Amino acid sequence: MGFDSDVLILGSGPAGYVAGIRAAQLGMKALVVEKGKTGGVCLNRGCIPTKALIKQAEDFLSLAEVEKTGVKVDRSGFQYKSVFETSRKASESLSKGVQYLLKKNGVGFIQGTARISGPHQVTLDDGRVLTGKNLLLATGSRPRQIPGFEFDGTDILSSDHALFLEELPARMLIIGGGAIGCEFAHVMNAFGVEVTVAEMMDHLLPQEDPDTAAIVERAFRKRKIDLRTGARVAGYQRREGELVVPVTLKDGTAEELVTDKILVVTGRAQNTDDLGLERVGIVTERGAVPVNSHYQTVVPSIYAVGDIIASPQLAHLASAEGEAAVEHMAGKGPEHAVDPLLVPRGVYTDPQVAGFGLTETNAKAQGKRYAVSLFSYRAAGKAVATGKTDGQVKLVYDPDTKEILGAGIVGADATEIIHEVLLAKKSGLKTEDIAGMIHAHPTLSEAIMEAARGAEGWMIHA
Repeated sequence: MGFDSDVLILGSGPAGYVAGIRAAQLGMKALVVEKGKTGGVCLNRGCIPTKALIKQAEDFLSLAEVEKTGVKVDRSGFQYKSVFETSRKASESLSKGVQYLLKKNGVGFIQGTARISGPHQVTLDDGRVLTGKNLLLATGSRPRQIPGFEFDGTDILSSDHALFLEELPARMLIIGGGAIGCEFAHVMNAFGVEVTVAEMMDHLLPQEDPDTAAIVERAFRKRKIDLRTGARVAGYQRREGELVVPVTLKDGTAEELVTDKILVVTGRAQNTDDLGLERVGIVTERGAVPVNSHYQTVVPSIYAVGDIIASPQLAHLASAEGEAAVEHMAGKGPEHAVDPLLVPRGVYTDPQVAGFGLTETNAKAQGKRYAVSLFSYRAAGKAVATGKTDGQVKLVYDPDTKEILGAGIVGADATEIIHEVLLAKKSGLKTEDIAGMIHAHPTLSEAIMEAARGAEGWMIHA
């Protein structure tokens, strides 16, 4: 049987477009179908526009530091709309860049909505049928709604809505203190919004260790961001032009939070509802498509990657999964499967948070034999010189073999310097290898060296 393509990809986000290019590099004929804008959520309503906002927020915050030198800064002409427009330009530029890369690599592209109609085919909304030797599902996710706070785009906002605001409210309540909620709190507060964050768990960034979260919380409170952790919300009321949200805290205390806008960022839902999975016998589990270690579903010709499977919803992980899936289609073998312990994570607040592998909390819960070495940014020369002393490097390691089990960094440039430790882990290096490597001075990465020396028993600057 002849097919239109070797791999037919649904979705052009970080999983889909990267998979298409990698497939082409491997000599496969690839075709991408996309119902929205090229680049998916990440480029258009996620990673890229938020980082553009964060950069401008940090530039705005830095004006206060400039004023300490005696320079007077006139903020009277500030208009948030220009910030919004800059973020959209970044998204549009990269979206066009993806189109160029697909074309350059000979990857076919069709605009339209596709639904699975067989193990090797999809049907477009205009009735056309496309076939592929393999199908790769990379349809991504969308903001998850919670009962009592259904999105209306006016009062109750999703992250999508928040990214398209052209004017900011005076007050905003953010429900959800994970990575997305903390990043929006960072941005909104920087531009003068009175921000409250309500998080159901005991601390912000529940996927991180409590001591990591505590540093972010301390920095947020210093900036007058109001935090409510261990907080449960149940609906809201409109009262005299304001939004009133009853909150119950962990100790049973009840209070009311009054705000102008409510941003709900409590997770993302997989885009699998109208994909036609049932036609080929694929049954989701809590919304996620079950796959094996090569990202194959129960139908061997159909693979799934990215936000629609049960793995962390990270753009870079989605790309790696897309690459691994098409490499398996090309017969590259099991060595290309993604190791979950080698996937970095990052939160772009101030201070930043980054990590990989086991946290101390994970290691303890799994009954692992482990030890921890900590080095504070307050003892790092570069951090002191630049006034960025909120932070620490934490290495989790095996006390017997000195194998690195994981790392967590909170502080300036954490999302950049985490890769030194990740590379060491991937290369099979141990704490002694980092400890004995000369690091340039002054740099923030010296904090990693010192933490590694701590594991070896000879930390110098602490």
